[in-house]
Amino acid sequence: MDVNAAVAAAAAIAGVLTGVIAMLAFRWSEREQKRPTRSSLHTDAVLPPGVDTVLSVLRSSAVVLDEADAVVKASSAAYALGLVRGGKLAVEPMMQMARDTRRDGEIRQVELDLPRRGTGRGEALAVSARVAPLGSRLVLLLVEDLTEARRIEAVRRDFVANVSHELKTPVGALSLLSEAVMDASEDPEAVERFAGRMQIEATRLTSLVQELIDLSRVQNDDPLEDAEPVRVDELVAEAIDRCRHQAGTKQITMAAGGAAELHVWGNRGQLAAALGNLVENAVNYSPARTRVGIAARSVNAPGGDHIEIAVTDQGIGISDKDKERIFERFYRVDPARSRATGGTGLGLAIVKHVAASHGGEVTVWSAEGQGSTFTLRLPEAGAARDRAHQQPARETRAGGAGLDVEAGRSTPTSPESTAYETLPAPEVLP
Repeated sequence: MDVNAAVAAAAAIAGVLTGVIAMLAFRWSEREQKRPTRSSLHTDAVLPPGVDTVLSVLRSSAVVLDEADAVVKASSAAYALGLVRGGKLAVEPMMQMARDTRRDGEIRQVELDLPRRGTGRGEALAVSARVAPLGSRLVLLLVEDLTEARRIEAVRRDFVANVSHELKTPVGALSLLSEAVMDASEDPEAVERFAGRMQIEATRLTSLVQELIDLSRVQNDDPLEDAEPVRVDELVAEAIDRCRHQAGTKQITMAAGGAAELHVWGNRGQLAAALGNLVENAVNYSPARTRVGIAARSVNAPGGDHIEIAVTDQGIGISDKDKERIFERFYRVDPARSRATGGTGLGLAIVKHVAASHGGEVTVWSAEGQGSTFTLRLPEAGAARDRAHQQPARETRAGGAGLDVEAGRSTPTSPESTAYETLPAPEVLP
């Protein structure tokens, strides 16, 4: 009994000691939690009331520096741009601006080009930095990323320059030809010859203006506002009829197949223009007495069924370096040949934007001397209509007035997957 009592007493004493130690540890933990931390003393106590909230809602990257050039507060965007590293401002010109502002209290602003983090291609970030005093000891740095704005400005500038150049050529030609007609008023044959040239240049000018209007329209309008099921065979027939004269002049055979009972969902006018541009390019860049095929088929895809319309020619083909740029505005694989055929360099840009605005894409396979296959891939009417009903609110596309900043890149497509010979027997249309 004595032994048992001693053991029980020892256990009781140990339990009491454990409880006391646990209570003391709990009290100490609470005290430590309530004690202001170094970071809280450094930020909450230093920043003026409300500044933290204001900085959190600013679109600009924000950094607050103290009198020792240490970062008191920095937004997540500042870290993403690489402005702050290891608790310090990592951009020396901005650091010097902050020191000068702290010394004289003047607000400073400058535009800088900063190296982009994580890339080895020498790309730079264009930023605008503004430094102002914040209270008596702090300095506020606001940085705005101007990279995208600069890129859009460059594209807009190039676009205007290209348009000016393209318009200048036919306008200048018309001016010279009109003078020639006046000088040759006594020579009926010369007048007739010059008048014919004037008609060619006037037609080229009209086509250029019309394609500029079409490009602006497809980039600014929402084609799915008035969307409807469109029969693919009707689009193919319109495209062939549009190019029938050019094809007949060059004795090019056009063949269509596989388009029966297929429907796409979208704007009929834009889709007809896009497919017509592809067929017209195929005819213009094909040698005489060759073949152009237009074929369509339905393709199962995880996001819904798609319709692929392939336009295959036996023309000059496209080199690998040109395939990366053929969907850019005014870019021509063969400028001399484009001048001869009246091409403006806008047809494929229109095709790209029509495809993108309809939720599809355009791809190209080509080999020099073997021809090309352009494939217009669009959502099938039923699947696209269901998605449109499920998501009636569509976000407004960026870009504006025919100045979409995307240059457009093509994706190689195997000829076996799109060539018209693999589809049902085509209907030959002379």
